[in-house]
Amino acid sequence: MPDCIFCKIANKEIPSSIIYEDDKVIAFLDIKPVHPGYTLVIPKDHHQMMSDTPDGLIASVFVICKRLMRVIKRAFNADYVAVSVIGLDVPHFHVHVIPRYKNDGMAQFWPTKKYAESEAQKTAEKIRSDAILQLNRAPRKFGI
Repeated sequence: MPDCIFCKIANKEIPSSIIYEDDKVIAFLDIKPVHPGYTLVIPKDHHQMMSDTPDGLIASVFVICKRLMRVIKRAFNADYVAVSVIGLDVPHFHVHVIPRYKNDGMAQFWPTKKYAESEAQKTAEKIRSDAILQLNRAPRKFGI
């Protein structure tokens, strides 16, 4: 996609601090990190959302995320490494790999709520009713 900043990074049209690259995936430092080592992992091919990305490519991206989590935790003496897929800021599927510290002042997770009586069952059924159709059509193997 010509105007996609992540495609430009993957194609080396603009500079970035690349920390990993293979034929399918590229990982580079975020330009506005919350902590040093904050990394973005993307497929080189343009896919706007994770839901639009082929399963095998998603698997490749997450295998690299898993490997980077260990490296980043060790390199920055982080307490843990958070992984997040949000997809609002750049319209190219990407995963945030973020070194975190127990007392870093950042929220550990989003605020939570409790389900009202029988709401959880209704919510589960709403997802299940469509998920069965979708999951039955999904490929059985992931080619990495």
